[in-house]
Amino acid sequence: MIYVDGLPLTSTDPSFKGSELLVFLLEHPTLIAASNRLKAMPEKDVPFSPAKYLYVFQREYATVDPSLVEFVGTDEATTCVGLVICNRNTKMISISHMDFVTVGDMGLTQMLSLVVDHDVDAALDVHLIGSFEDKPIQLINGSNQSGGRKIIPSGYSLPLCLKIVEALQHRREKFQLQTFCVLSHNTKRDLNGSAMPIISGFVVETSSGSVMPACFDKTSRCPDEIVRRIRVTVSSEDPYWDGKLLETYDTLCDRIVVAPCTWVLDWGKIAFSLQQLSDSEILMRCSTSPDAEAPDFVENERRIWSYLIKHPDWTHTFPGRKPRIFERNPTGGWSRCK
Repeated sequence: MIYVDGLPLTSTDPSFKGSELLVFLLEHPTLIAASNRLKAMPEKDVPFSPAKYLYVFQREYATVDPSLVEFVGTDEATTCVGLVICNRNTKMISISHMDFVTVGDMGLTQMLSLVVDHDVDAALDVHLIGSFEDKPIQLINGSNQSGGRKIIPSGYSLPLCLKIVEALQHRREKFQLQTFCVLSHNTKRDLNGSAMPIISGFVVETSSGSVMPACFDKTSRCPDEIVRRIRVTVSSEDPYWDGKLLETYDTLCDRIVVAPCTWVLDWGKIAFSLQQLSDSEILMRCSTSPDAEAPDFVENERRIWSYLIKHPDWTHTFPGRKPRIFERNPTGGWSRCK
């Protein structure tokens, strides 16, 4: 169940759920103030550093122990949502980069597996950051006696936020919602009037649990960047990952463990065909928000396709369907284990 200001969001009216609950959260003064404080913070550039960072790609999740990891974060979110769950007692933190409604329920279960440790009464601080109004929000009057309002679902961001809120509300754990910087609270417009996210990335300082806007680069989105991006592209066709977040990190051993994913040989042909598209065509065909993508979006897509053209057989990347494992080295980077 979701709590705000220490109070549970409950109602005797059974219609107070879903979109009406979402409207309530978007209009809550405490959450509005928290969003404004987050947006007022300067964005932190995160280059390669000897500090113990951990980066989470789209559709991935990781649960970290603050004694082993100093900072954990994600970026490149447009219509996606970054979800952070922190256990106040154990200080364990789980972070995910959710992109589709199909991973909401199972993804939340994955994240909580090492955070609550079977203690459903644990106080869990929660932050939701990302997504924007890729489609204008339309409100209609609800049917409940309290006069609540409902949202008409549209676009990509809104259905995802609805799903995450519903998944949190329906569970037994106590989720203390600290940040709700999504949708209207995370939307700005460029010179052409196109909607864009204000915050597309963030980092969590694990020792304090504090969250700040952040932007990573090629040196800090590591290790195994291209293979992890490919898993995002092809995992929807691998039945093993149906409804799940992608596993990336060994919490107890502080290792990157890129769990395997399969793809059909036709992906090599598909990648070759996509490589022939112009940059503008790639944005229109491959993005849920073409006007809001980062400048390196097209370059990253082309690097993915180049790899798939060169390695169309997934067994080259994951021989024997074994994970790709990386350990931290003395310089602060990652080295692949043989």
